[in-house]
Amino acid sequence: MDSLQVWAWVFLFLYVGAMIGFGYLGMRQVQNSDDFSTARGGYGMWFLAFAMTATTASGATFLGIPGLGYKFGLPALGYALVYPFAVYLGVWLCFKQVQKAGNAFGNRSIPEFIGDRYQSNVLRIIVAVFSIVLLFYLAAQLLAGLVMFEQMLGLDAFWALTVTILVLLVYVVLGGAHADILTDGVQGAMMLILAVAIVVMFVNGVGVEGGLDGVMSRLQNLDPKMVGVFYEGSGILDSSWDFVAIFLAHLSLGMLPHIGNKVWALKEGVGRTRFLLLCLVFGVVLAAMIFGGVLARAVLGDELLTSPGGPNQAIPALFIALFPQWLAALLGVAILSAIMSTADGLVISTSQIFANDIYRRSLSKVLHPNASEEEVDHNVLKISRWSIVVVLLGAGVLAWHSIGQNIALMVWAGLGGMMAALAGPLILGVFWRGVTKQGAIWGFVIGAISFTVLRNAWLPVGDVEGNVLQQGLFWMNRQANNPFACATVGEGLSVLTTVVVSLLTPALPREHIDKIFGSRNA
Repeated sequence: MDSLQVWAWVFLFLYVGAMIGFGYLGMRQVQNSDDFSTARGGYGMWFLAFAMTATTASGATFLGIPGLGYKFGLPALGYALVYPFAVYLGVWLCFKQVQKAGNAFGNRSIPEFIGDRYQSNVLRIIVAVFSIVLLFYLAAQLLAGLVMFEQMLGLDAFWALTVTILVLLVYVVLGGAHADILTDGVQGAMMLILAVAIVVMFVNGVGVEGGLDGVMSRLQNLDPKMVGVFYEGSGILDSSWDFVAIFLAHLSLGMLPHIGNKVWALKEGVGRTRFLLLCLVFGVVLAAMIFGGVLARAVLGDELLTSPGGPNQAIPALFIALFPQWLAALLGVAILSAIMSTADGLVISTSQIFANDIYRRSLSKVLHPNASEEEVDHNVLKISRWSIVVVLLGAGVLAWHSIGQNIALMVWAGLGGMMAALAGPLILGVFWRGVTKQGAIWGFVIGAISFTVLRNAWLPVGDVEGNVLQQGLFWMNRQANNPFACATVGEGLSVLTTVVVSLLTPALPREHIDKIFGSRNA
């Protein structure tokens, strides 16, 4: 065992001890299943901003996105610096209604909120069950943890994945949403410090002779396309359309279950706009991790393009190349924080599919018709904790079979369909009182199906020189390798379907709509 691994083990034990400590603090605040799932009204602006930004950032921001920077150079900056604006614009658009109506309904999850918003148990169950695709997103975070533990601790892939799962399992089972937010708040602060350090390193061209100018020259020599605006042939950074698609695709991201449920944890009276502006600033800083991937290409050359772990290892490899081993190990803990901060939120939100959306709202009335509210709540808490175990094991299997994939793109196997599906019922639904139950259901279903069909290239191939329909099919099939384009088209179809079906089907009761939007006569 070399000195890097020794230091990495030391810092890992300190990190795990701290996370378990926060898990214990969270456990002391859990009095019922609502505390476990939402931590409702429990946190102020600054701490929750750290937590929400950390959850949004994920291992993709600290490993996958720098991996894209390593592979494609400066054109990848468009992805990293565009998506935070889209994410927090989407949250800002939805925040007021989701927080206010969700608190009034006593909602504990985004699927439950959507079901109550449209008075539809069917829609709640559809959204909840489809949310299971977020296991792919969770698997990507576990894969990021595997990369870190494999490289820093010298573990083989199986034990690296096992350690990642066990660390998460212990503190999330203990404290639920409180443990999630407490750990994410602290981890978010650590991540911001690391991101600022990365920007400083890039600006000064650390590790490259000639500083920043030397970095640019090195990139030019390695691959001239890395110093342009677009990267032709990348599939995701080829044109202006790709950057528009990146922006539009991310509008729904902030309302995914693992992020959206944090709107209920914000204390009453805290200004929503100030809170989200703070999140945006933090989000842009964290996205600047992309500069670390670009710098790594200049320092390390092309060696990671053919290594087993691939460009995902850009940041850890850069630290190992430039810093004393104890410092590289310490910085590795900050990257681990990014991975865990998203994974724990995903674990909580996915466990609530079974505990809250399916058991509490549906099965409890059938299985335990005479149970008191306290007994049902006790069962929900128990199911929540056991569901966490099942969810982590399932995601672990997915991660094991996904070793070697780019983490930033892999997450879209779970994200894309969900984000496309939510555009109609959730994003449009916060503006338009006229969205009906059937409009929301069909908008969700068509959005999810369209993303899946486009991403898997299941449409006829088409012909670039054929008629308009054939040209359209040809263009659609060319988007299959671009998850952002597939999500954007899916979002558009979700919104269009929601509008058309809503115009043709009965409206929701006015009293219910007034409860959500407020009375027009008020």
